[in-house]
Amino acid sequence: MPDKHPDAGTHDPAPETLRRHTTPAGLKRWGWIAVVIAIVIAVLGIGWRLWKSHNTAQWTDDQAVPTVQIIKMTNAKTGGTLALPGDVEAFINAPIYAQVSGYLQKWYFDIGAKVKKNDLLAQIDPRTYQAALEQAKGALARDSATLANARVDLARYQALAAQNAISQQQLATQAATVNSDAGVVAADRAAVSQAAINLAYTRIIAPFDGIVTTRAVDVGNLVTVGTPTSTPLFTVSDQNRMRIYVRLPQNYASYVRPDMQVTFTVPQYPNRVFKATLVANAGAVASSTGTVLIQFGTDNADHALQPGAYANVRFPLPAGANGIRLPATALMFRDAGMQVATVDGSNHVRLKTVKILRDMGASVDVGGGISPDDRIIDNPADALQEGDEVRIASR
Repeated sequence: MPDKHPDAGTHDPAPETLRRHTTPAGLKRWGWIAVVIAIVIAVLGIGWRLWKSHNTAQWTDDQAVPTVQIIKMTNAKTGGTLALPGDVEAFINAPIYAQVSGYLQKWYFDIGAKVKKNDLLAQIDPRTYQAALEQAKGALARDSATLANARVDLARYQALAAQNAISQQQLATQAATVNSDAGVVAADRAAVSQAAINLAYTRIIAPFDGIVTTRAVDVGNLVTVGTPTSTPLFTVSDQNRMRIYVRLPQNYASYVRPDMQVTFTVPQYPNRVFKATLVANAGAVASSTGTVLIQFGTDNADHALQPGAYANVRFPLPAGANGIRLPATALMFRDAGMQVATVDGSNHVRLKTVKILRDMGASVDVGGGISPDDRIIDNPADALQEGDEVRIASR
């Protein structure tokens, strides 16, 4: 057998083993880099989650604070006007009734006719009243003759009494007869005057210059006086000057001043502004309406204004009369009364009770409880309470 290599039985396997288990020099470095990267990623992930959690909490807190809109108030320091309804009436308006009964013979003026004072408007059948006047005159003539005879007899009795031809009793009786007859004559004269007046009343005349605005009778109608439901035969209006009646709310009554002027419009002339001057102030509040009746006067030479017309009157108000104007959406109806929500300097809600001076529907004028510098919330939520924190929306 061939001889074995002298080194075959003595080979040392250690170098090969060592070569198999020794880590390369760059591998350890890359391992540490991977560990560091993993740690960094973990730290970044945890930080990101913490940051997102913080932002979510902050967003939740922000959402818990309501955002409100602040309104801009108008302070009526410069005064203004108060629009009120008014009634236009003729300065002189006369419903003309009959003062005696009878059948209407004729009428002479219809509605719209211009008449002068004492113009004959209509004639009631005068024959009955003419007869009564003649009868009264006859009675007066008869009783006047009787009185004249009695006075002649009295003079004769006085002469006889002076001669003691008759007694004083006879003289006194004749004197009483004269006085009695004189009373009858005086009554007859009054009856004649009354009959003459009644006859004159059969003529329905115009009491002043004006325009006939109504006519309620026709030929042949029986005119009856003394009935509660009697209708005026005619209405005559003097329209050269007009009255405007305004019912002013009680809380503005103190602003009425002598010779004050107002402006007004009427529907038939929407672009024309009329002026009127104060004529009278009722000086009393109507309990049923809480208003004071005010009367203004204006010239109407062109007859543009008509009796019975509606007028939109603009009543001037002094500075501060309207208080502070707010939209109605700012009001809150609470147990404490009418309130508004304001925002203080630290953005917390403060509820204030207000007093409404004037309600115009979309807006109101308040006279106390707030100042022009207050920041008032528009459309406050029903859940809003005193002390709540709010955020003011940017415009």
